[in-house]
Amino acid sequence: MAQALQGASFDLQCHANNNAHNTAAFGFTRLVLRRGQRFTVTVNFTSRGYQPQRDTIAFIVETGLEAVEITEKVEFPLSQSLAYDSWNATLVSNVRNQMTLSMCSPPTSKIGHYSLKMLCSTQDLSSLFNLGEFILLFNPWCSGDAVFLNSEAQRNEYVLNDQGLTFSGASKNIFSSAWDFGQFEDGILNICLKLLNNSKNFLENPKEDFSKRNDPVYISRIVSALVNCNDDDGILEGRWDNDYSNGVPPLAWNGSVSILRQWNNSGCHRVRYGQCWVFAAVACTVLRCLGIPTRNITNFNSAHDKEQNLRVDNFSDENGKILNLSKDSIWNFHCWVESWMTRPDLKPGFDGWQALDPTPQERSGGIFCCGPASVKAIKNGDVDQAYDCPFIFAEVNADCVTWLVHKDGSRTELGVNNKLIGQHISTKALGKDEREDITHNYKYPEGSEEERNVFRKADKKVKLPNEPKKLFTIKLKSNKTNLNGSNIDVSLTILNNSSVSKNCRVILCAQTIRYNGKPIEECGWKDVEHATIGPQEVKTETLQVHYSDYSRTITEHNQICITGLVIVHDANEVLFAKKVISLQNPDLQIKIIGEPIQHRELEAEIYFINPLPEDLCNGVFSIEGAGLTNEQKIQCPNRSIGPGQEVKVKAKFIPLKSGLRKLLVDFDCNKLKDVKGFKNVIIKSS
Repeated sequence: MAQALQGASFDLQCHANNNAHNTAAFGFTRLVLRRGQRFTVTVNFTSRGYQPQRDTIAFIVETGLEAVEITEKVEFPLSQSLAYDSWNATLVSNVRNQMTLSMCSPPTSKIGHYSLKMLCSTQDLSSLFNLGEFILLFNPWCSGDAVFLNSEAQRNEYVLNDQGLTFSGASKNIFSSAWDFGQFEDGILNICLKLLNNSKNFLENPKEDFSKRNDPVYISRIVSALVNCNDDDGILEGRWDNDYSNGVPPLAWNGSVSILRQWNNSGCHRVRYGQCWVFAAVACTVLRCLGIPTRNITNFNSAHDKEQNLRVDNFSDENGKILNLSKDSIWNFHCWVESWMTRPDLKPGFDGWQALDPTPQERSGGIFCCGPASVKAIKNGDVDQAYDCPFIFAEVNADCVTWLVHKDGSRTELGVNNKLIGQHISTKALGKDEREDITHNYKYPEGSEEERNVFRKADKKVKLPNEPKKLFTIKLKSNKTNLNGSNIDVSLTILNNSSVSKNCRVILCAQTIRYNGKPIEECGWKDVEHATIGPQEVKTETLQVHYSDYSRTITEHNQICITGLVIVHDANEVLFAKKVISLQNPDLQIKIIGEPIQHRELEAEIYFINPLPEDLCNGVFSIEGAGLTNEQKIQCPNRSIGPGQEVKVKAKFIPLKSGLRKLLVDFDCNKLKDVKGFKNVIIKSS
């Protein structure tokens, strides 16, 4: 009488498989696989073992979306050898009652939750065993995967690194801040997969949405839309008016984990608030978590070309004051992400880095998302390639036209700057806490023949005439470093290029601004009505901007716009110059006490000195670090901190992960917002 196989236990080999699939950072309590790569399963039978002459074995993998009753099931037999282009399994060993199997998924599989079953048949008897569940992700280590990245150093940085840097400030004052991406922290993988079920595409057509969950082009575009909440139950609400009273100021965030957990725990309710670097960093977390190589990008002097004519207009009144008259804007910095993938939906030549911008600026296909746009297409002016290449091309290439607005409302064009937009495009360097300039990936050198050809290819709508040679040359200067709390000295140098003396009016104006370039309030002004400058003479006018004047309206980005206006009375010539100054906050000093060992309590001391000429109150330190500690908030022990006074706090935590980690600290008080610092800590294995 035939005896059917009976399963006693099943081992998904989570430890060995997760290590082999570069998913060990998710832990070993469940199986997390990358598609297109073999994995091992062990089955222990009772009574007798597998006998190939008597028994037939097949496997069933199933994935789907239970909430909308969509399932996809694949059944496949035990094979003689392992293939990598389809679901299949082969026998590795068969000793007594234990059978070890090697299995593989195709590199085009859908990502998400899966179940694995084994069907055993002996003559007319059959048994179905549930071997367990696993999660399948994109695989940058697999040459057959659309996200394959042929560099171990890049995979380590753009997939496995759960901490990094963001860049901000202005093109001449670039600051870096640490960010916890935290893609491997508890619960984050489930949240990222859950996020996909909240897209507008999924809600309107779940079957079509599910059919595309193997495509990184589609997934990355969906994530671009879901990180903002403008069209769906997305993650973040943006705000740029400096009123964050019913939420968290964007600069107060140090990482993505708190944001994603808050979104998940609140029933997918929007998290308040984000701005561009927060949107970008959260998108980076989600995409790295799903297995798509991704990096943060910062573009300085980034154009928002609202009118889509490849030019942005700047307006100034006759006192040098920046006017908010244009729908266009120039953001002092703007952040997005790049993800690495092939583009089979485009003609050949556009694989590689793809720009994605989750900050809600303009609609694309009816929703607030942007990309993926091939960086190669942007550089070469192929703006007809999907998706949103014209918008990103303008962000890094638009011309800036400056206008003088007279008292009667009439306007005079002062000049065109075709070199201002798209400067110092930056990302974190591989394997080190430094800035890498990747401007050359987006554009050819300004003024080069290649750059001109790109503009012609992009079919620039407005051809601006060459500027006539100016009788005068002007330039604004300031100290390389300007500290928050200090007075700021700026100068305007004026060169008379002519052979005769000229009479001029010279105006210097300072305004606090938002980081998107919008003016807030004047904080300094100087008017020299009569200045005589001899032939080939250089004259300098200075302006001191006092802390007492700028402190009232400066935002948490600490940015001040300085403008210089020179009116040459008898030459009908007006010159304009603009410079954005980012004030530097004090450094937070962080000291680790004791030997950093995994699973042992560690202490950090944080020191801060008040740089402002006034007392600080209500100080709070926020401490967090992926693999080190969840967010802690520590009240400042001093009720008030006087000018120049030092304050010290201690934080205790138990590191859960070994290796190089970052401890991130943020200080916030009534007069000084979001002073940031971080400390690299090497945690030894216990």
